[in-house]
Amino acid sequence: MAEDRKIPNHVAIILDGNGRWAKAHNKPRNFGHAEGCKAVEQTVEDAARIGIKYLTVYGFSTENWKRSQEEVGALMKLFRYYAKRLLKIAKANNVRVKMIGERSRFEEDLIVAINRLEDETKDNTGLTFVIAVNYGSRDEIVRGTKKMLTDYKNGKFALDEVDESFFESYLDTAGIPDPDLLIRTSGEQRLSNYLLWQLAYAEFYFTDIYWPDFNKQELDKAIDYYNNRERRFGGRLSN
Repeated sequence: MAEDRKIPNHVAIILDGNGRWAKAHNKPRNFGHAEGCKAVEQTVEDAARIGIKYLTVYGFSTENWKRSQEEVGALMKLFRYYAKRLLKIAKANNVRVKMIGERSRFEEDLIVAINRLEDETKDNTGLTFVIAVNYGSRDEIVRGTKKMLTDYKNGKFALDEVDESFFESYLDTAGIPDPDLLIRTSGEQRLSNYLLWQLAYAEFYFTDIYWPDFNKQELDKAIDYYNNRERRFGGRLSN
């Protein structure tokens, strides 16, 4: 690797292809999700080692509730299991964990686990690992707008105070810098209602690799692609 290679400050990932990976290996979909969780664990460690400061992954979207009851139930079971594992991994690697999305729909024990993850890692100073759960960007923007309008109604600010920075303070990602690089696996090339506001100036990297096969080498390819893009003015592409 070239010594002058620039490491993106914030990488966002759409973890796609668990089900297709399982089908290709003659395994049930739930097995693919379990293998995908292992890939997330390894990617968190790899990202921290190479100097990425923020890593955001799309764990469960607002649309994922439409999947079969069996698959949703299995995913919730996985979340419970990996919430415990992630707490250990985060403490061992000085990782701060943050969840974005509307968590009230989850069962109480899972909400407790999410809150514990955030609380017990909030003082860690290494990589910030952001997990989008029950997250949809349109939902995030609507929720943030409702909260902002309520504050305005209650006289907490004047209209001339509202600018992009002010609006961002009402989003789930308040205090987190926008992603520099978006990675989506499995060959799909769409945003799927993910970080629509935050990805305005990100570079997009698409790979045919299914998420469970994503590894350090694939992460390096994405970063090399990022380095080959000519950027200026806070992330906007040059002409």
